[in-house]
Amino acid sequence: MRTILITGQGGTGRTTVAAATALKAAREGTRTLLLTADRTDTLGAVLGVPTGAEPTDTAPRLTTWRPDANARFRADLTAFQDRATTALDLLGAARLDAEELTPLPGAEELALLRALRDAATSQMYDLLVVDLPPTPQAIALLALPEELRRYLRRLLPPERQAARALRPVLGRLAGVPMPAEWLYETAARWDIELAAVAAVVEDRATTVRLVAEPGPAGTDAVHAATTALALHGLRVDALVANRVLPAASADAWLGALAAQQRKALDEWQETYTVHEVPHLGRDPRGTEDLGALPVPGVNRAPVPVEWPVLDHLADDGVLVWHIPLPGAIREELDLIRRGDELVVTVGQFRRIVPLPSALRRCTVAGAALREGELRVRFAPDPDLWPRTR
Repeated sequence: MRTILITGQGGTGRTTVAAATALKAAREGTRTLLLTADRTDTLGAVLGVPTGAEPTDTAPRLTTWRPDANARFRADLTAFQDRATTALDLLGAARLDAEELTPLPGAEELALLRALRDAATSQMYDLLVVDLPPTPQAIALLALPEELRRYLRRLLPPERQAARALRPVLGRLAGVPMPAEWLYETAARWDIELAAVAAVVEDRATTVRLVAEPGPAGTDAVHAATTALALHGLRVDALVANRVLPAASADAWLGALAAQQRKALDEWQETYTVHEVPHLGRDPRGTEDLGALPVPGVNRAPVPVEWPVLDHLADDGVLVWHIPLPGAIREELDLIRRGDELVVTVGQFRRIVPLPSALRRCTVAGAALREGELRVRFAPDPDLWPRTR
């Protein structure tokens, strides 16, 4: 299944572009699911058909879904209270009724991730189009499964579950209670669910489509988004320049704005695959308006993003890890080696990535940013690297 994640600047018509993309694919015969996490039914307003907590057939071969974060949050917290009844009773805690629960910040994002996983494993669709929040929030959302799995592995390492029979003894020796069995089981279940979501995000058939309005602010947003997405191994397959004004206009104000847009478009076309979507002179509403928008179609499975490790041992005595970071600025780049992990910071975005196995037996010998690519050099550690006669 192909997955297209659509994000971009706030207020640039991301939802409209997502709806038009899904509708175009459905009309071309592709079984398509359009997924959104918007708390309000913006998608329904664009389509002219309300969307809800259950998948709804909106048009031939087009299904829409806006997961209900409230219901899922109540179900999860109620289940947690049931599992932790003994501990809560010992603490004298009063249980919360489902009717008094309101979702915490982030509940919408978690609901969207679960829906993403469920849609990918249902085998009911050929294409999944996801209407994501603005780029900074979207990147944080897409990075969440990987980060949560890392936290779980650090707090409740799976290998410690092998010593289940020893936990009561260890608890008596240490004088403190050891984690209960259900805690490890819960962590294992969460890890499986998060791994399924991460698999969809990291799949080679998953791409990101950026939406922006041509102009100085749009240019800055596109550059920052491209770098941040590359940091997380996500490829941008198209840049949709939305609400493009006609070049010729008798109105001086519109003419100046159109000229500014054209300048940005010329710059974008030097770097990105740009698809121009003209301004209709009104907010698109309904399938007729959406069908009139020339959004890009669904491309073939894209070339996956790769972070190769190249062997330069014979010439320079190092291994070089190539990390593509288009648009990165040297002054905003920072690297830290933490054990078997590398912490990469680019501006406001950060990612902690595990080192490939060969590099774990090396020390960092330097790094350079060249041609939109971070190249980290690793020298073999004599105490860990296999010796040859």
